[in-house]
Amino acid sequence: MDLMGGVQKMTRQMLVARGVKSVVRSVAGRSVHSYELKGQGKGPPVVLVHGLGGSANGFSRVLFPLGKRFSRVLAPDLPGHGFSSDFCAGPGCVQGQFDTLRAWVEQVAGEPAFVVGNSLGGAMSVNLAAEVPALVRALGLVAPAGAALSEEVFDALLSSFAVETAEQARALTRRLFHKAPLPLLLLSQEMRKFYATPAVQALTADARATRACLAPGALQGLTMPVLLLWGGSERLLPSETLDYFRTHLPAHAQVQVVKGFGHVPQMERPDELVARLVSFADKAGL
Repeated sequence: MDLMGGVQKMTRQMLVARGVKSVVRSVAGRSVHSYELKGQGKGPPVVLVHGLGGSANGFSRVLFPLGKRFSRVLAPDLPGHGFSSDFCAGPGCVQGQFDTLRAWVEQVAGEPAFVVGNSLGGAMSVNLAAEVPALVRALGLVAPAGAALSEEVFDALLSSFAVETAEQARALTRRLFHKAPLPLLLLSQEMRKFYATPAVQALTADARATRACLAPGALQGLTMPVLLLWGGSERLLPSETLDYFRTHLPAHAQVQVVKGFGHVPQMERPDELVARLVSFADKAGL
């Protein structure tokens, strides 16, 4: 077993020991793993959607704090990520991820949810809210991808996931965090394998071919409460991304640039992330 795979399995064991259910279901013809926690609050279910190359384990430090406020906390592993092994390759790979997410939310959440998406998960959460608004009671976007970018900037972003050496793995790790954890930098050879999975390669290839992005109308038409959190230390997504969302999100959307947040605050600043999500939910009357 590789080291990072062992860490992933240990994280799952620890969560299950604390009462989180680790469930594998057949969804849209694929085997999809998710974490499901029965919460203590009265708020709607929270659905946490990770980004490219991430997994539900990335939300491990926010599951229980969110469970204090909401009725359920749900976090799927998208196809080819975490403990969901099945994924599609070739043309339509990105669309296949979204189709699976949509079917999973319909099947598992089963009611309007507070959907919180990070990075690519943020872009897919916007599409979910735009195409099936009945499933999304409120929308939280944490460093969302999906902005229309120039060809040069878009290609540079995708190229950052072409990790072939330990040095490239260290560079990508540094771009994900406000302050990259030393163990991850020291384990750059293991992180190289973690970043360069078949699913990541297939998704980046499909994204490069299709140059898909969120249409302005999809953002402008969002009617539910929307919160966008952007890191003051964001180094992965270009600043044009924030400009695009600010330009096209509806007037009622809240945009907060948070000092000390990198690209994955759920891993680095979980308490502050939860506090901002809960404050937003309270003000939105969830």
